[in-house]
Amino acid sequence: MFSSSSTSSRSSRPSSSLRPVMAFVCVVEARLHFGEVQDLKGKRKLIQSLKTQLRQRFGASVAEVDGHDKWQRSTLVCALVGDGEVGDRADSMVRFIESRCPDSCSFDRDLLSLDDLRA
Repeated sequence: MFSSSSTSSRSSRPSSSLRPVMAFVCVVEARLHFGEVQDLKGKRKLIQSLKTQLRQRFGASVAEVDGHDKWQRSTLVCALVGDGEVGDRADSMVRFIESRCPDSCSFDRDLLSLDDLRA
């Protein structure tokens, strides 16, 4: 069994083997069109379900940023944080959104490193 003093002293010591962290943020803007939806209530139901699935499946932070008062259109911004494979997760997320919104959708995507964000 580890004592708390030995664990904390081990983690606070600098290690010469530590490498710089390569972290990335991928921001995906998804502009969605729902041709089959007849009212705002129907659109809200679809958007809420999609946002929940994106959070659960991909660990994305999701916000609806435009189209609140339009019953067939919406814009979501999704952010993924991770290592170098975050771009692959973003690709999977885009395919998932396309499968849920077959009427029409378009995307803009930015991949930024931690250094990019600090500059």
